[in-house]
Amino acid sequence: MKQILYLVEFIIILILFIIFRLIPINFVSVIGGKLFQIVGPFSKSHNTAIKNFNKVFYKLNIEEVKKNISKSWNNLGRTFIEIIILNKLLKEENKRIEIIGIENLNQIKKKNEQVIFFGIHQANWELLVPTLDKLGIHVIAIYRHINNPYINRFILNLRTKSLHSKETFYTPKGKESAKEILNAINKGKSIILLIDQKDSAGSKVNLFNYNVKTQTGFLKIAKKNKLKLIPVQTIRKNINHFNIIFHSHVDPFINNQNEIEAMKKIHEIIEGWIKENPDQWLWQHKRFN
Repeated sequence: MKQILYLVEFIIILILFIIFRLIPINFVSVIGGKLFQIVGPFSKSHNTAIKNFNKVFYKLNIEEVKKNISKSWNNLGRTFIEIIILNKLLKEENKRIEIIGIENLNQIKKKNEQVIFFGIHQANWELLVPTLDKLGIHVIAIYRHINNPYINRFILNLRTKSLHSKETFYTPKGKESAKEILNAINKGKSIILLIDQKDSAGSKVNLFNYNVKTQTGFLKIAKKNKLKLIPVQTIRKNINHFNIIFHSHVDPFINNQNEIEAMKKIHEIIEGWIKENPDQWLWQHKRFN
């Protein structure tokens, strides 16, 4: 029965995506955003989003909370549907992406350094991997697989088609990705991952004054292999124009701090990003459970 439901979901998504391919890219983003903004509040994830937002912005009244969560649904809808127009967003002639901190990337390329890029589920995070690949930095990208296997394969195919080279690739989080990460490091590749979601097998680290299960494995890899950590921030400026900011590298291991203390410093960085653009973060994830 579950497989039938998965197939029905996939067919619906496929039909929608075929239709959206025929629409101008601004309308694609707007329609995707409005669709999620309408449907999202009827889902269980809506209550999760409101609870999460209240934990962080407890001084705001309920109307402000609802307003921000509504905008968050809009951003999520745009991000989801924009995966079918990734190539169009990435084209220089469309002028949809402004790179800030390109000098930091140029230094990495000049020195041929291996690094670990980290970001969060904010604005359109799907742009990060193809942007790095386009700029000549080949990475292994870790992603969380979608439960529906048909949609998972479909989305992975769209992601892969947005890449310029075969040197960059995606790997699902799990035992297999751990092996691929080690192989990639040995071959000189860099890593990119999004670090803001719950990791049931992770360590408890403070985030917005809550101890939450957090992945710290990438810090162990960075420390062991002496890899720089590069924060990458994505900001949606309007309908589908973005700033991608490559910040200077951070060193959370000053004074020989352990992974938990180091992760606290990383969390302080992403807390600032979330506070700066709260309506662009993925509040619908059960982060504080």
